[in-house]
Amino acid sequence: MDEDRTDLISGLRALAAFLEANPAIPVHLPNVTINQFPQHGPDDEMCAEVDKVAALLGTEINPRHLPYGHYSTGLSFGPVRYDFAAILAAARARHHADDSYRGCVDPA
Repeated sequence: MDEDRTDLISGLRALAAFLEANPAIPVHLPNVTINQFPQHGPDDEMCAEVDKVAALLGTEINPRHLPYGHYSTGLSFGPVRYDFAAILAAARARHHADDSYRGCVDPA
């Protein structure tokens, strides 16, 4: 896990340095978000992990995502954002049900 963290940080720094040194390289994205997730488990355990990350970030749980079954928090650094979200069991089940029809309907 620590190696993954170190590799991510090194990669972000290398990308930033590369873009800074090569201004001809286009960068058109207005925002970049790094999405991270707790390990799948019971909803209460995943929510507790999000609460822990929110405390470390000094942020609140995002109420706009709750109706969709996403228990999340995040912190922005200008146009770059770090999000940590638990996708709750009911939301995963809805997605799986919706996705189960993929390829079954031919609109032609």
